[in-house]
Amino acid sequence: MKKMTTEPNRNPNTEIEEEEEASPPSSSSSSTITTSTPCTPSQIPISWPPDGELGLDWVHDLMSTFDWASRNIPPSALPSVLPVQVLDSLILKASKILHKEPNCVRIDDLEADSSVVVVGDVHGQLHDLLFLLKDAGFPALNRVFVFNGDYVDRGAWGLETFLLLLAWKVFLPHRVYLLRGNHESKYCTSVYGFEKEVLAKYGDKGKHVYRKCLGCFEGLPLASIIAGHVYTAHGGLFRSVSISPSSRRSKGKKNRRISLNHETKSLSLGSFDELAKARRSVLDPPWEGLNLIPGDVLWSDPSMHPGLSPNKERGIGLLWGPDCTEEFLTKFELKLIIRSHEGPDAREKRPGLSRMDEGYTIDHDLEAGKLITLFSAPDYPQFQATEERYKNKGAYIVLNGPTFHDPTFLSFEAITPRPKVNAYYNYEDVIDSDEELDLASMET
Repeated sequence: MKKMTTEPNRNPNTEIEEEEEASPPSSSSSSTITTSTPCTPSQIPISWPPDGELGLDWVHDLMSTFDWASRNIPPSALPSVLPVQVLDSLILKASKILHKEPNCVRIDDLEADSSVVVVGDVHGQLHDLLFLLKDAGFPALNRVFVFNGDYVDRGAWGLETFLLLLAWKVFLPHRVYLLRGNHESKYCTSVYGFEKEVLAKYGDKGKHVYRKCLGCFEGLPLASIIAGHVYTAHGGLFRSVSISPSSRRSKGKKNRRISLNHETKSLSLGSFDELAKARRSVLDPPWEGLNLIPGDVLWSDPSMHPGLSPNKERGIGLLWGPDCTEEFLTKFELKLIIRSHEGPDAREKRPGLSRMDEGYTIDHDLEAGKLITLFSAPDYPQFQATEERYKNKGAYIVLNGPTFHDPTFLSFEAITPRPKVNAYYNYEDVIDSDEELDLASMET
């Protein structure tokens, strides 16, 4: 593998004249976008196209409208901008596309001069996502985007973020791929704010909108393979289900930790055939039983210790060491693994692994290839109980042809100031990272 490169950091808070069409980043580019308040959109409310076909202008209008609305109207007024009927049409059209995709989408129809942009967690940070899209260059026939999950929760604009990405998916279904994160679940969205956000924004139609979103979450694919050599998934690797040991649920109070009675020696890495057969259409992936692969893919974490073991900190998924990464890369002829799932708060509690200051870390650097953790939400989380913030940068990765497995890292700072808004969850009391979950309340 060639040496990876890092592009100059992006500072989105320096005003420059914005080009009509965003250009892809280059080694000499440090382009930034203006953060001035957007003009009132030309069409409010947004209407669904009569023929049901979305065009580039419609998607761009949605971007500018969401940006304007976040700065100029209260959250409860969102239906006056995006009527529930239009929202329903968008989710329905996107869901039909997503549910037809396999568990692991293979992205092979790439020209030598095209590029693939991989994006990590965005967590409802709409304005940082808008900057990322413009900075990387919008999705196009020669520019594919792979989003690695966690579109909602924590941030205040999870709904707008998710809907915007659905619009890009509908417009360019074979150039935009939306994978599922662990927060695209009923459990996480009930704890970390997305459910309350939707109810606050759509009022008496809020439960209806929330159910529509949950149904769409079920259709999101679990992983991708880019150009045959790059595996991406939100959490990472997964076990072989054919020899998966049984697990037992702790008795007692509902919020008691789950006791997983796995024996480490009985765990082995799974195959893509097993991944393809997994049942992904569950609101909360199981942590026991025969369908453990979705939970592994969405919740697992790398470790610096060899071997494959239950992820006792999270209570779901796995921990895997450098030897497992080497085995997985070699067995499936891969060069690179790109996963997400861990922000600066989670990495603060992971001794031996690098911090998330720049928006990415190289966790395993091996003879067969590399394992990278990518996080695209800068200054995360949006709401913090302490005065001292992490002030991490976000990042995205560009994979250029013809090989598509030599990553270029592009870090960027958060848009400031963010529009004033209240949190939709009790961030002072909720756990900082997704640890010690109340798994007994996760109904599959």
